[in-house]
Amino acid sequence: MDIVYASLRRRCPGPVPPGEAAEVLAALWAHARPDDGLQHVSARIEDDRVDLLLYLLTRTPGPADADAGPARARALMDRSHLASPLLRRRYLPPAPAPATARPALP
Repeated sequence: MDIVYASLRRRCPGPVPPGEAAEVLAALWAHARPDDGLQHVSARIEDDRVDLLLYLLTRTPGPADADAGPARARALMDRSHLASPLLRRRYLPPAPAPATARPALP
């Protein structure tokens, strides 16, 4: 199982409305596809962001697929933000994934 941390920044930091974590989780589940492999997701709401832990089925073990989990989580986050009026209204789009340097193959 891959566990991926992700977060979304709130458009207007401040007090969190009751039930917001459940609404964010519902939006993610509503836009999850079988190929995402989403098994569980948890949310922690802060004044300025929502922190998420996405638990994804590991598709193919091995070093070549080390980025598969984060890539699937990223696709789910992008798709959910684009399709959900609630996420678009309350949160900024997901930040671009950081560039990672890969060692050159011999």
